[in-house]
Amino acid sequence: MTQPPHDEPTAAGPEELREQVEQTRTELGQTVEALAARTDVKARTQEKAAQVKQQAAAKADELKDQATVKAGELKDHATVKAGELKEHATVKAGELKDHATVKAGELKARAADLAHQAQDRLPDPVRDTAAKAAGQARAKAARAGRMWQENAPGPVRHTTAEGARLARDNRKVLLTAAGVAAAVWLACRRRNG
Repeated sequence: MTQPPHDEPTAAGPEELREQVEQTRTELGQTVEALAARTDVKARTQEKAAQVKQQAAAKADELKDQATVKAGELKDHATVKAGELKEHATVKAGELKDHATVKAGELKARAADLAHQAQDRLPDPVRDTAAKAAGQARAKAARAGRMWQENAPGPVRHTTAEGARLARDNRKVLLTAAGVAAAVWLACRRRNG
């Protein structure tokens, strides 16, 4: 008979020998199962596919989270940029409004200056005639206004009152225009006469 290896204990009796045989069978079965699992290509392929699938799902979730974060950042950036553009537009509109107001004031002052220059160049008789005509026109307008108030319907009176208010607000311009018109009329009349 052969001798058992030195590192394994020898059995003292048949019962102990059966137990050692059973344990060796169990160990041998486990070893065979491990070797079979390693050589089972289909099972290993399925395991590898499951691992790759899990990794792909994890990577997809990670990319999805990154995309969500990036979309939030882009949205915040767009909101900030829109606010900046709105503020810039508001400032620019204010500047343009101020510029337009200044230009309107300059044009009004220039028109008034031209009107004064034209009025100063008019001969005294023309100015007197224009003033007299303006006085007569005011008197006639007052009479016509009283008659109008007595006879005109309410909405028409309201519209007319608004026009009169605008004329009063621009009295200097209207008087200057009347003076210039009178001067032109007299000058034409002198040339033709």
